[in-house]
Amino acid sequence: MKKKKEERIDEDWMSTYGDMVTLLLCFFVMISSVSKVDLAMFEQIQAGMNEGFGQKDVTRPIEMMMVELTDDIQSMSLGEEVALGTDAQGVVIEFGGDLLFQHGSAEIRPKMLPALKRLAATLMSDRYNSFNFSVEGHTSDEPFSSDLYPSNWELSAARAAAVVRFLESRGIPRVRLKATGLYDNAPKYPNHDPYGEPIPQNMMKNRRVIIHVEPSFK
Repeated sequence: MKKKKEERIDEDWMSTYGDMVTLLLCFFVMISSVSKVDLAMFEQIQAGMNEGFGQKDVTRPIEMMMVELTDDIQSMSLGEEVALGTDAQGVVIEFGGDLLFQHGSAEIRPKMLPALKRLAATLMSDRYNSFNFSVEGHTSDEPFSSDLYPSNWELSAARAAAVVRFLESRGIPRVRLKATGLYDNAPKYPNHDPYGEPIPQNMMKNRRVIIHVEPSFK
């Protein structure tokens, strides 16, 4: 009797299936890595995926803002005094030391008004109208008291409010603005050495104002 020829099982589909599983694994790893959403990173990932699907006109507002603000800071020679970066919420602009205010004062230094106007003009652009602005005032732990400001609580809050009022005066709606005084609760550097002696350079650096620029669609 003639032996029946065995039928060959087509297993080519397994290669495609394996590729799909690998892609799914990569996708879930990526989702896990941004589970605490870093908006700047998420924007880059989203733009890259859109470009991969053939979308050429991909907007990157955070990246665009970083480029424009960097140009502003460099053109005003403030690169060593104003730090620009990103965090999980968006863009961070930090005015270090006593750059904006004299010691014990919440009046913006007149020499800094042109720089703030330049930055405000960039921030109030129509392409950034979906961003909100949260201003933080920080001080060192050096005891302070005056008739206007009984403690650093009031001083840090007044400095944040001064910057917010300035941004509002340049056309940014107040519903997109927030001011917070943090005293010395979030020092960037230790105010004292291990022996309890004050470190004046660090105290000056801890007296700072930070503007958080955050998308309202997060």
